[in-house]
Amino acid sequence: MTESTASPSSSPSASSSSPSAGSAVVRTRFAPSPTGFIHLGNIRSALYPWAFARSKGGVFVLRIEDTDVERSSDASVEVILEGMAWLDLDIDEGPFYQMQRMDRYREVLASMLEQGLAYPCYMSTEELDALREQQRAEGLKPRYDGRWRPEPGKVLPTPPEGVKPVTRFRNPLDGVVVWDDAVKGRIEIANDELDDLVIARPDGTPTYNFCVVVDDADMQITHVIRGDDHVNNTPRQINILRALGHTPPVYAHLPTVLNEQGEKMSKRAGAMAVTQYRDEGFLPEAVLNYLARLGWAHGDAEIFSREQFVSWFDLDHLGKSPAQYDPEKLKWLNSHYIKTGDPVRLAALTAPFMAALGVDVDAPGAPDWVGVVTLMKDRAATLKELADSAVMFYREPAPTAEELAHHVTEAVKPAIAALRDALTNVDWNRAAINPVFKQVLAAHTLKMPVLAMPVRLLVAGTTHTPSIDAVLELFGKDRVLSRLANGIA
Repeated sequence: MTESTASPSSSPSASSSSPSAGSAVVRTRFAPSPTGFIHLGNIRSALYPWAFARSKGGVFVLRIEDTDVERSSDASVEVILEGMAWLDLDIDEGPFYQMQRMDRYREVLASMLEQGLAYPCYMSTEELDALREQQRAEGLKPRYDGRWRPEPGKVLPTPPEGVKPVTRFRNPLDGVVVWDDAVKGRIEIANDELDDLVIARPDGTPTYNFCVVVDDADMQITHVIRGDDHVNNTPRQINILRALGHTPPVYAHLPTVLNEQGEKMSKRAGAMAVTQYRDEGFLPEAVLNYLARLGWAHGDAEIFSREQFVSWFDLDHLGKSPAQYDPEKLKWLNSHYIKTGDPVRLAALTAPFMAALGVDVDAPGAPDWVGVVTLMKDRAATLKELADSAVMFYREPAPTAEELAHHVTEAVKPAIAALRDALTNVDWNRAAINPVFKQVLAAHTLKMPVLAMPVRLLVAGTTHTPSIDAVLELFGKDRVLSRLANGIA
């Protein structure tokens, strides 16, 4: 095999060796179809082969299976690439696009026809439908009956004029297709259960199962880790691989990811695009951690780093049962990573959410943005929530008349005035602000909430804030003194 470069236009060449035997290096692939946005269930099928390749020092290939021209879109490709980049699922080769490999597929098709591994079939769609209807009526499994399959001594019908044939693979008539699935265990399918698969349409364009086989062979894929909706395709792909002289890769078919209602996760059932999690303020490390546990486990470990995941990952601990998406657990994980995250990085990631709210965190005289994030991050489950809670530091307070009447009473106004006066002459940090509160509370025989609540309301516009001394420190002395004075005027 000629090594390909990691560019969209690169294309691997044919290889006479088998996928598994031809390369001592583990080679995995992610092969999405860009017929809709990629959701968490899809991206898990990228995470596991990526992790396996990284854990084994192997190669991770991205292949875009875009032969469904009517449904494929550049926008869907962009979501795939953006989602993988956001999660830092770096690729070693590709992306390869199947539509750019049509000459290669036609080359293999011509060779198979020449070798008798495939044959033209002139059976029309109407004839095939009628045959299947008859078979169902007779209690038989609907299937192509091989009427155009060449056999020794068999006389084939005369090809009808003006009809372009499909190309069918000559599937073995007897024997069993067997593979040891890394997730499901040993699977056996009798060849007499499989009919001769169409591998090219009348216009000569190859079909999905054929393209996959050629790609996996040319790219020397050693391990195919994919969803279990492909199990039925596997025996056909194995037979074509073997007919072409290749040893099949190791297959690992992952159980379905279910949504909150216990149905298969899909865009039709309300699944979000991976990039939407980014736009909702989730951290990539939290999503990666969550996805890793959505069908794989390392003991009881719930929270782990990317590096730990790669070092621990293997195929032996992939789950055999469907995994159910739990948005609350994902939020819990995200809040953990926000709480423990570097404030400088979190500040940079949250700034766009503030900008979306009309706030410039770097405006002259604005509160220290990293300081605000440091104070507020313990209370947020997403970066969006963090931004929503941080807005109070950058906007004028606007408490309602009812709130003011309830908290800024005539009885507490003298204490607020005393607090303002006492704060005028202190160094502006929470260590100095805190004792002033205690002194005023003692002098006016008040409890902290009675004074802190109105001060919060007047300065921040809300009674829900972290520790009042830390909040006042970030607002700045001039702003605090001015707002307290206006509040009791």
